[in-house]
Amino acid sequence: MQTLSPTPRTTPTRLSDRMVAERDRLFALLEDALVAHLGVTVGGGGDGGPGHPLVLPTAYAVRRDGPDAGGTLYLHGSTGAGWLRAALAADVCVTVTEVDGLVLARSAFHHSMNYRSAVVIGRARLVDDPAERADALDRIVDHIVPGRSATLRASTRKELAATAVLALSLHEASLKERAGGPIDDPEDVVGDVWAGHLPLRRVADAPVRAADSHADLPVDVRARAEALA
Repeated sequence: MQTLSPTPRTTPTRLSDRMVAERDRLFALLEDALVAHLGVTVGGGGDGGPGHPLVLPTAYAVRRDGPDAGGTLYLHGSTGAGWLRAALAADVCVTVTEVDGLVLARSAFHHSMNYRSAVVIGRARLVDDPAERADALDRIVDHIVPGRSATLRASTRKELAATAVLALSLHEASLKERAGGPIDDPEDVVGDVWAGHLPLRRVADAPVRAADSHADLPVDVRARAEALA
């Protein structure tokens, strides 16, 4: 079993007991979640300004077997996006988080959330190899609905020219998790305040057909909806 070996940049400075060492658990989170947040520094440079931080949500996919060290995280973007050049010029930080519950303690201080949260830091590369790029785009679509990419028409040259794919190594990554109920101070337990946790999960309603679509629900969409029911 491969382990996570966080660097100083990805080692938490508090609540280290929530760190997870198994790399498989990192992949499990990345395969389950739907949105990544990419942090970059934009601006500055030639105009003499210091630049400013920018955090953007993006679709993504993960490939356990590389080609980058530790596995590869593929991020989707637009070639016209202003952040793209900044994401290639310096290290970026990507976070992926799933909230699994609300933790309701007997004091405000001990309220919390149950969560799984990954942090990945590194230098992204632009995916320009045609075969890897096509595979990455298929993976991003299939991350939303497994198997859907095989049912779609081929992308046009114009669409491909407008689409950027970044790849980020999963070598420098960390994972933290919290589960269970509140951890109250002993003196608070004797009080009359209710405590516990409220589990949360992602669910999908029934698929809604586009007004100009036929009514036959595809197998892949049905399976995805049933898995999230």
